[in-house]
Amino acid sequence: MKRREFLNLAPLAAGAFAGNAAPAYAQAPFADEKTGLKITGVRIVRTRPRNPLPPYTPSPDAWSTNDVEVASPMSIYPEYKAKRSLFLPDPGKVAGATVEVSTNKGLKGYGQGGPGAGYVIEEHLTKLLMNQDPLDIERLWDVMYRSTISYGQMGLVIDAISAVDLALWDIAGKALNMPVYKLLGGKTKARIPAYCTGNDIEQHIEFGYKRLKLAIPYGPADGIDGMRKNVALVERARKALGADGDIMLDCWMAWTERYTIEIAQILEPLRVYWMEECLPPYDYAGFGRLAAEIKSTRIVTGEHEYTRYGFRNLLEHGLRTIWQPDIHWCGGLTELRRIAALAATYDISVIPHTGGTRDCVHFIMATTNSPWAELFMPSPGGPKEVYQRFEEENLITRGPEGIYTVPSDKPGFGWDFLVS
Repeated sequence: MKRREFLNLAPLAAGAFAGNAAPAYAQAPFADEKTGLKITGVRIVRTRPRNPLPPYTPSPDAWSTNDVEVASPMSIYPEYKAKRSLFLPDPGKVAGATVEVSTNKGLKGYGQGGPGAGYVIEEHLTKLLMNQDPLDIERLWDVMYRSTISYGQMGLVIDAISAVDLALWDIAGKALNMPVYKLLGGKTKARIPAYCTGNDIEQHIEFGYKRLKLAIPYGPADGIDGMRKNVALVERARKALGADGDIMLDCWMAWTERYTIEIAQILEPLRVYWMEECLPPYDYAGFGRLAAEIKSTRIVTGEHEYTRYGFRNLLEHGLRTIWQPDIHWCGGLTELRRIAALAATYDISVIPHTGGTRDCVHFIMATTNSPWAELFMPSPGGPKEVYQRFEEENLITRGPEGIYTVPSDKPGFGWDFLVS
């Protein structure tokens, strides 16, 4: 190597080893673009489909998370057991939010964040964003995070940062006329295998899925009878799916260590691929003990975890199988990239919660250690148009692993909705 070439590399090498330097992966590939863009507006918007689906009444036996019993942390209280809607916020009260970030050149970006995001965006983050260059994504993420450390390092504050961050990536794609996955480095796979979550098992198999995630109805409060019913649900799925398909279980923070170990032993012949969120998210030590104890399946979590620091806690406690951050909750695409980089160092797969959404699927396409996307089917009982539109909007194809999806090739995330 010539001396001049070496000297040109020296600043990068120095940054890689400096104790307080940002890691190399954190720098967005377009960070030096000179577009003259400035943020001129930030507002919470309502979105609606450009072509609404026809209304219909689902089949009487259709499964729905909020209207049937699903194991939860509240299952120990009989008055709240029957369905999640009894204890979750009323619709629209503490909802997620979509933020619209406008610029001086007419480009607008859209990002979705988790519950409570709108209040923090409107009352705090907006003043930090106005007149800033929207392509300074790394800097703006850091400004938002540092300015909110005093009152929120997880939960609704990170939900809010997630929404803004995604809107900035959407602007970047539009400004450079590229889909976001191209900004991230391009395709790492031809198409993305998908699994389906929900207990409409027969519908999902008929549609073509070969990977199913079941929402477990019962937990320790239901005793041995509830355990038998959980096992019966898995048996039903295995019988319908056949020997070769994959079955995963969503336990939604409802179980205990003992219960998890006991049911894992019973389910071993049914070949469960993973058991998800068996414990409350803060029980890092418990997850580590389960991962060390249970060898018949994978113990996974991360849906309700926030930022790279939360996932570092999982790593340090020995949970090194699969992580499941949600792009709308964990800190947005910027932070999700950091989480994935940390995971890749230890050969950990990242399979995001709701990863088939039209924004997160860009991350999966561009990330080598992110192999699958999670999708949710419309309830059974609707007209044919409902399911055709689902296929079209999610760019569904079929193949050896069942159902596949891909991101849009339109600039940004490729959103196609109306706002008000």
